[in-house]
Amino acid sequence: MAQQNNPDNQDNQNAQNADVGKLPFERAIEELESIVKRLEEGKVPLEESVAIYERGEALKRRCEDLLRQAEARVQKITLDATGNPTGTEPLDVE
Repeated sequence: MAQQNNPDNQDNQNAQNADVGKLPFERAIEELESIVKRLEEGKVPLEESVAIYERGEALKRRCEDLLRQAEARVQKITLDATGNPTGTEPLDVE
């Protein structure tokens, strides 16, 4: 348990997860699904479970960020009374 409080161990984890910010959505979600499957199977040693769980959290944040960015880019096409397109406006997804 002493390793969890070790600053060198934390730096190592940060370095291992540094690439997450560069992953495309599809790759990040694929890796996240793989981590979830491994953890659900319960065959991963505790220390490795903690490490891949932390990576999974980083991947989850990456996917959420990319989805928010995509949502911001999606626009709704506006139509006039006759059904002809008149332009676009931000899509209200809520």
